[in-house]
Amino acid sequence: MTLPSDASLTTDGLPPTHNTGRVLIIACGALAREILTLIELNNWSHMDLTCLPAILHNHPEKIATAVEQAITKHRATHAQLFVAYADCGTGGALEQVCGRLGVQMIAGPHCYSFFEGNTAFARHDDEITAFYLTDFLTRQFDAFVWKPLGLDRHPQLRDSYFGHYTKLVYQAQTDDPALTAKAQDAAARLGLAFERRFTGYGDLATALADQA
Repeated sequence: MTLPSDASLTTDGLPPTHNTGRVLIIACGALAREILTLIELNNWSHMDLTCLPAILHNHPEKIATAVEQAITKHRATHAQLFVAYADCGTGGALEQVCGRLGVQMIAGPHCYSFFEGNTAFARHDDEITAFYLTDFLTRQFDAFVWKPLGLDRHPQLRDSYFGHYTKLVYQAQTDDPALTAKAQDAAARLGLAFERRFTGYGDLATALADQA
């Protein structure tokens, strides 16, 4: 399996590799590696994947429209569509789009919740001061956090942005010591305590299995 680069997933997304008669997963580029891995591990040869640019993660007001355009584009060529986004900051707009177009989507408020498992994550009502990273966001920390906030140019702004946070929680989808070290470095750069939780694929795996 050839995995796309994080840089291309961030800015360009991923086109589908098959044309007809398959289940098409429409996902955030930040989930591409995890979904491709699950497809391969489970031999879901009937599934195809297309991804929108992961940088939409930083512009949630654009997600619902982008997903609607993707559904419109691909529904004529694939027998079944599934949206691998949670609400992701759209304020219910994405759920309205999927409901109106008759397409299922993954449940949950955001990927941090479904990676840990929505039921388990809901128990963390005391973590309003936690900042979360996944495998993808750890690899792309500079592109998604450090540079967009201008901290590469104005590091003195760190406390203005993160002064109300107390810890960084790294939700690890894989056991990768190098990624753990990178997440620890991100926590140190933000001046936050560090916690690692191995989540695996959580409810993402369950949601995709339901499409199989």
